[in-house]
Amino acid sequence: MFLGDNLIVYLVLALGGALAVGNIAALVRPPKAQPKKPNSQSDDNESDSADLDKAPVVRSLVMAIIGATAAVWSIASLLK
Repeated sequence: MFLGDNLIVYLVLALGGALAVGNIAALVRPPKAQPKKPNSQSDDNESDSADLDKAPVVRSLVMAIIGATAAVWSIASLLK
């Protein structure tokens, strides 16, 4: 079997680590603000843009903690 019997543990490690690192990176270094394009239909409708100015702090911290927990748990599973 590919990567032995620990394939699911390696996948949890990769996904948990990516979840933790991605959310922490979003908090530490948010994307640069892009200039608004003129909208020919209506200027008062802001719901067309799905981009946020900064990441939601509480949600990002919760997701980072969940990812870190999964990564640490998978590392402990590999070491036992």
